[in-house]
Amino acid sequence: MKIGGEAQHSPHPDPSTSLRAGSSPQGGKEPFIRPVGNAKRVRGEGKFFPRPFRERVRVRVLLSLALALLLWSSAALAQIVKSVESVGITVSDLDRSMDFFSKVLSFEKVSDVEVHGAEYEKLQGLFGLRMRVVRMKLGDELIELTEYLAPQGRPIPVDWRSNDHPFQHIAIVVSDMDKAYQQLRSHKVRHASTGPQTIPASNKAAAGIRAFYFKDPDGHNLEVIYFPAGKGDPRWQNTSGKLFLGIDHTAIVVSSTEHGLKFYRDLLGLKVAGESMNSGTEQEHLNNVRGARLHITGLRAGGGPGIEFLEYLTPRDGRPAPKDSQANDLWHWQTTLATPDAAKAAGKIRAASGRIVSPHIAQLPEKSLGFGKGFLARDPDNHGLQLIEK
Repeated sequence: MKIGGEAQHSPHPDPSTSLRAGSSPQGGKEPFIRPVGNAKRVRGEGKFFPRPFRERVRVRVLLSLALALLLWSSAALAQIVKSVESVGITVSDLDRSMDFFSKVLSFEKVSDVEVHGAEYEKLQGLFGLRMRVVRMKLGDELIELTEYLAPQGRPIPVDWRSNDHPFQHIAIVVSDMDKAYQQLRSHKVRHASTGPQTIPASNKAAAGIRAFYFKDPDGHNLEVIYFPAGKGDPRWQNTSGKLFLGIDHTAIVVSSTEHGLKFYRDLLGLKVAGESMNSGTEQEHLNNVRGARLHITGLRAGGGPGIEFLEYLTPRDGRPAPKDSQANDLWHWQTTLATPDAAKAAGKIRAASGRIVSPHIAQLPEKSLGFGKGFLARDPDNHGLQLIEK
């Protein structure tokens, strides 16, 4: 290290060397180490390292690099998911939903396709389907809206609550919560929260964050969220004069954080980005659930929005998702995850006793949906996941 601007060197003695302080062979005042045997002088620091010493150092460096490479490659192989590509929602009227997401929330249409056939039936695990799929973008994030022209599914039960296990939403980041709320009110959206809520200072992990739950025309839960400086991804502070900025995460209710982590972290390879314990009147009125106390865990893949666990510690009366849920039911959401090898991903999920809906890996005749191979799976709480090879 440097002290007072001068580089200080510490000699590393070796049994095969001997020290002699004094003038250098050239008459200077530089201390030097007298070589013993076949040791060669390493010039520049006034030290001599024998060849056996240098070889031992070289071997250790190479072994360290090899171990680091092995650990890195093992982690890469274990990681099924590379990124979160999009979040999908089944809707009853695609034109109405497009109108809502574009005019109310500033999403822009990217693509609009209608598909049918055996491979699409295989992909969604649904016989006789014909579906229209629209991709829409806000910032860097994508949503997929799917209308099943055939067969049509079931509506969302009107008595479902925010702590029921089928619950899922996307968190849309806003630059100004008051203006965003007025925008939603001007379009007469249905409230899910009492109104915008501010996380109190007592919750250091989330203090100052503001949020509001509302519903789309089909009754899907959505959230607008505001991050003050120092909270959330720093990119949400770069507003560029826009009100609606992008999607920070999709949140899902889980019956057990432990079981959720075994699936999303240990099996799929997502990494925990943060967690908090949320309770109090603000949380109760955000979720509109009396006595709500939540353990919240955020996870991230290599790219795309995060996935957030909402485990209700109280109340514990959340209802499980129907076991016969299908992709055409309006409560169906599917988070699309990119994987380098769909077949290997399916094999690992099966080996871990995970549930795969698709009877086989679908091989789409054309990449009209943005990918060629994929399958539909479900997590331990029956949330839909579409894994695509990319």
